Amino acid sequence: MTSSTDPGTVSPRPPLTRQRVLQAALALADRGGIESLSMRKLAQELGVEAMSLYHHVANKDEILDGLVDIVFGEIALPSGPDWRSAMRRRAVSAREALRRHPWATPLMESRAAPCPANLRHHDAVLGALRGAGFPVELAAHAYSLLDAYIYGCALQEASLPFGTPEETAEVASSIMAGMAAGAYRHLTELVVEHVLQPGYDYGDEFRFGIELLLDGLERALGDQAPGPGGRPQ
Repeated sequence: MTSSTDPGTVSPRPPLTRQRVLQAALALADRGGIESLSMRKLAQELGVEAMSLYHHVANKDEILDGLVDIVFGEIALPSGPDWRSAMRRRAVSAREALRRHPWATPLMESRAAPCPANLRHHDAVLGALRGAGFPVELAAHAYSLLDAYIYGCALQEASLPFGTPEETAEVASSIMAGMAAGAYRHLTELVVEHVLQPGYDYGDEFRFGIELLLDGLERALGDQAPGPGGRPQ
């Protein structure tokens, strides 16, 4: 009889659960993009028959809903008395999550059946803005503007042909090597005096833009302050 400590003993496979299905789907998407995700490949990843998945998820749409919920769960919820700091932290956290899961960016606002983390995130962002005195309409504008910037930057960053400072310098130098001397002087100036400088980080461009947006929203909020006679200024 084979003992439980026998090296040849095969460990029992953990039971299939919805969470295991979603985590395996997340791993597939992170490795090969969302186009690599199918029920068949997911079943292979888990070592089960495809039909077994349907005991835990109804279809691929439900998997996508769950994956988006996982990503929303990784983004810091805005908190604290300073709305600017809260929105800044949330924006930076969202960028980091979308860098980990670049396939998720086009899906984040696409779900018609959002899951709890998705709904909780949206409610918390709106709650932080409303708690800071943003009227409902301005809160809607602020949320839309911030998300457009965050998701737009995530799409742009995911398409860049570099990721590290070393790759940035290599790509920039390669492009410049193919330029005729004296051509594209403004582009050359940008690369030499900015991109190739020590400590350059493309993430600084993101942070600069967020501060500009927060400045504008702060001015817009100030314009809502009651003036003489209780009317908005």
